[in-house]
Amino acid sequence: MKKRREQTRSKWRKLVSEQSKSGQSVAVFCRQHKLCGPQFYVWRKRLQETEDGKFVEVDVKALAATSAGRRPGAIEVQLRKDRRVLVEPGFDVEHLRALVAALEGVA
Repeated sequence: MKKRREQTRSKWRKLVSEQSKSGQSVAVFCRQHKLCGPQFYVWRKRLQETEDGKFVEVDVKALAATSAGRRPGAIEVQLRKDRRVLVEPGFDVEHLRALVAALEGVA
C-alpha cells in the first residue's frame, strides 16, 4: 500500500512539474492530459505543503566506489549551473533539502 501511495505521489509530482514548465494554464494542461482540474489543484496543494512548495529539478546518478574514497551507493546530484553534490549513504534528508534550497536560491 505504501509503495502505491508513493507511486501516486510521484505521478502527481511529475504532472505538477510538467504543467509548471509548460507555461499552460492548469485548465488547458488538464484538458490535454485528460485530468480532473480540481483534483490537480488538490494534488498541487498537497505536494506544496509536504515539500514546502519548492520543486527543484535534479539529475541523480548512482556512482560506483572510486579511488577518491567514495562509498558504494553514493549518488551525485547535479544542480543548475553545473554544480554537483555528492550524497553518501546515511544522509539526512532535511539537511540535503536545506542545502539544495540554499544552492538553488530557493527561499
